[in-house]
Amino acid sequence: MPKIDESRPFLPVTIAVVTVSDTRVAADDRSGDALVERLTGAGHRLASRSIVKDDLAAIRARVQAHIADPEVDVVLTTGGTGVTGRDVTPEAVEALFEKTIPGFGELFRSLSYAKVGTSTIQSRATAGVANGTYVFALPGSPSACRDAWDDILVWQLDNRHRPCNLVELMPRLREHQR
Repeated sequence: MPKIDESRPFLPVTIAVVTVSDTRVAADDRSGDALVERLTGAGHRLASRSIVKDDLAAIRARVQAHIADPEVDVVLTTGGTGVTGRDVTPEAVEALFEKTIPGFGELFRSLSYAKVGTSTIQSRATAGVANGTYVFALPGSPSACRDAWDDILVWQLDNRHRPCNLVELMPRLREHQR
């Protein structure tokens, strides 16, 4: 069970949210809404929010722009992680990763199994580190975004989480670039 060390001060991180969809617009982007509501509610800063088409080059370019921005600590994408022909988010972002975080997708699918059963195998949720920035590719459903945030990300993006968290590693993510 997650444990928060209240003796440590909370350190907010700056997060960009990218919705991947051919059909959604800002007015009906419930997945993006869920992520923004949760990350700001947890005390983090929203760097930007955008919607890009299910296009490998467009997704990659948007994520590259965020990882090139030294103010952005985390990029959350939602959508395009399924198995259909238009689902290319994992291919777009994994090519940018210097390191993968396989445990994220594994844990997400494990937690998702309790809610959607074997349908969880259709998710290719993934995560990694690119240019010192964490990138998480989440499924496009609002419930999957809530599950990923509530059950994983809220804890790992809180520097007070014990025994360890991703925030305390941020100063060391670019060690290989020195």
